[in-house]
Amino acid sequence: MGSRTKIIVLHMKEIIYTAIFAALGILLIVLLVIMFRPGKGTDTTGTEKQYTPGIYTSTLTLNNTNLEVEVSVDESRINSIRFSNLDETVTAMFPLIQPAIEDIAEQVYETQSLDDIALSDDAPYTSQMILNAIKDAVAKAAVR
Repeated sequence: MGSRTKIIVLHMKEIIYTAIFAALGILLIVLLVIMFRPGKGTDTTGTEKQYTPGIYTSTLTLNNTNLEVEVSVDESRINSIRFSNLDETVTAMFPLIQPAIEDIAEQVYETQSLDDIALSDDAPYTSQMILNAIKDAVAKAAVR
């Protein structure tokens, strides 16, 4: 009669709560390891970083009127090209300026390059000035 049998009573709620908290603790540890593992900053998508994300501007002067060409980029793409301060008087004096920048912007969006852009036959000089202003803004965004 030396051995006594001990009976332990466990409530099912306590077992379930313990299992849930243990699973949450393990999940938290796994998430922390994934988030703070070394080498996280390396780019695994295969695309290299070409630009510093942001909005960059360049000034274009037409008839003593300064226009700002605004280029919006993310790490690998040119997202938008537009004039930031184009008003009605400038569009009245230069009616082909808005179609010229839209044509250039469309070509840049498709190719994501400023090389081999077909300039407008209607306003080749203005188109070249717009393209140079876009190149200046993109040069500011380029990763060095």
